[in-house]
Amino acid sequence: MLALVVDVPAEVAEVAADALWSLGVLAVEEREGAPGRTELWTSLGDERDEVLAAVSGFPVEWRVRFEEVDDAVVDTWREFATPIPIDDGLVVVPSWRSDDVAPDAIAVRIDPGAAFGMGDHPTTVLCLRTLRPILATRTSPTVLDVGCGSGVLAVAAVRLGAADALAIDISPAAAAVTTENARRNGVEHAVHASTTPLAAVHGTYEVVLANILAPALVELAADLRRVLAPNGVLVVSGILADRHDHVLAALAPLRVARTDVLDGWAAVTLTH
Repeated sequence: MLALVVDVPAEVAEVAADALWSLGVLAVEEREGAPGRTELWTSLGDERDEVLAAVSGFPVEWRVRFEEVDDAVVDTWREFATPIPIDDGLVVVPSWRSDDVAPDAIAVRIDPGAAFGMGDHPTTVLCLRTLRPILATRTSPTVLDVGCGSGVLAVAAVRLGAADALAIDISPAAAAVTTENARRNGVEHAVHASTTPLAAVHGTYEVVLANILAPALVELAADLRRVLAPNGVLVVSGILADRHDHVLAALAPLRVARTDVLDGWAAVTLTH
């Protein structure tokens, strides 16, 4: 497997790790680097160009390189993965586990594969918690998941009542893993995953989800507004709770309907 190594000044290691978590990685290993620097080891799949595109918004002083690592070592995390309770009646379950869930609970079974994104990062939890009441007030809405990763949001959306979901990501690994997770949850007929750029997406959607880094949200702001239906709801996450005013400014004139915060991260719901 291809490891992504981000070499950063030691004083910003925590910020850099948070940036990696927001991309949907499952683990970040911190190693001592050169004097005054820290190396963060993780993985975003084996497609170098796609990974570089995903981290293109990182500061220039964060040095990025790749290392080949043994797949068996990388996969040891699977032994310790556990179900992730989202709220009452909704749980994300690692697909290789056979844990019992409450009879009336919705279990979304996910294997992140090379795409990563198990569903346990605060931004994903926030999106799922925000998504559920939104879908409960709409009849079979259409959903767009921008930066889908493993497809957990798109799959959950259909399981929670969406008519269909378009899931897009710059990584081919993400599209393939999302398709497989849709099949695993019996919603392959309604989840359509691809590497289509947001700029090439036509039509509008009643619910748009964008759990991606702040620089990407700013860059995509005009297209996020364009694909949002007149009566639609946009949920953005991947942003720090105390540092996202520039994202909201880029998304104007959309209005903030609510903001939810968890562990220093935020998910903001916006409407026309």
